[in-house]
Amino acid sequence: MTDAEAKPAIFDAAPAHPEEIRSEFQLRVGKSITLEGKARITPAGLVCSGLAVALMGFGLGYLARSRVRRAR
Repeated sequence: MTDAEAKPAIFDAAPAHPEEIRSEFQLRVGKSITLEGKARITPAGLVCSGLAVALMGFGLGYLARSRVRRAR
């Protein structure tokens, strides 16, 4: 087995959470390039990620609005 074919041990060794959401994908570009990816997340992690993105969006919106006010 070459290094390119070796799979990360963390996905196989970590115990599965009962409510875990898993995703796997394989992207082929041409004949010689293949990208593979795996993701694991729990519903609580998904909610926290959504809240973090929303709060960052509100913060950036506030900064953009205050910049427009200063320009006047």
